[in-house]
Amino acid sequence: QKRLKILADIPPDVLRQREAKWLDMLNSWDKWMAKKHKKVKLRCQKGIPPSLRGRAWLYLSGGKVKREQNQGKFQELDSQPGDPKWLDVIEKDLHRQFPFHEMFVARGGHGQQDLFRVLKAYTLHRPEEGYCQAQAPIAAVLLMHMPAEDAFWGLVQICEKYLPGYYSAGLEAIQLDGEILFALLKRVSPVAHRHLKKYKIDPILYMTEWFMCAFSRTLPWVSVLRMWDMFFCEGVKIIFRVGLVLLKCMLGSQEKLKACQGQYETMELLRSIEPRYMQEAFLVQEVSSAHTLMCCTSISIQTIF
Repeated sequence: QKRLKILADIPPDVLRQREAKWLDMLNSWDKWMAKKHKKVKLRCQKGIPPSLRGRAWLYLSGGKVKREQNQGKFQELDSQPGDPKWLDVIEKDLHRQFPFHEMFVARGGHGQQDLFRVLKAYTLHRPEEGYCQAQAPIAAVLLMHMPAEDAFWGLVQICEKYLPGYYSAGLEAIQLDGEILFALLKRVSPVAHRHLKKYKIDPILYMTEWFMCAFSRTLPWVSVLRMWDMFFCEGVKIIFRVGLVLLKCMLGSQEKLKACQGQYETMELLRSIEPRYMQEAFLVQEVSSAHTLMCCTSISIQTIF
């Protein structure tokens, strides 16, 4: 943990140096991605400077390219009325997203209006998918860092590139990834794996909100941002690693399991994860650790099924 400094503790001159490095990268992005991707990955692990986070996320996700390839598309979707069945559901969800954040605190305020626009545009972009409630916190986090049009393309990339199939009816993709997570857990923490198996606790019971909301409704805010920095660079494996770390920390020893002899007790434990395990420096350290990384890369879907 000593190697990883919390962003708030970074001296201003170091932060300015990081900003300068990121500006250099963003201004010659294609070159960096083609020739120095490992360096980009390392800088994402260190944390993207707050002033450049929105721009960096859009570049990392490919949202910038999508926007350029589809100029005027968001404005076209934004001007359409939308399907009433989705509009009603979206409207009901607006006030539930980060209700204490200044952007979303006011009913009908600019933050809620932009959130409505982005989610409505996605239902028109993918009418066969429509709207899923887990998309709202994802879109809200994006809107905190970028304008509505960019947030829309960021959402498109998350739904289509990073977490494909997660927001479709039936939840087949999330169920499949639940099985993969459970198989990985057997390697990372056999104790936790045996416990969940013993009490027949299906992965979908505890990991659905984690994965579908990319931990935006689970972790402290600073940890959410650091995980998203890595997620946009490295993809869904970051979400898997965070899930494995939390499961191992909460259920990974006989001592911890004494207090949760049953399905209900276990689920309650996973709903109230100890703050120390969600702390920014600890999580980044664990998610980047060699053991978790090895377990996440040495297994494939084919070997599970």
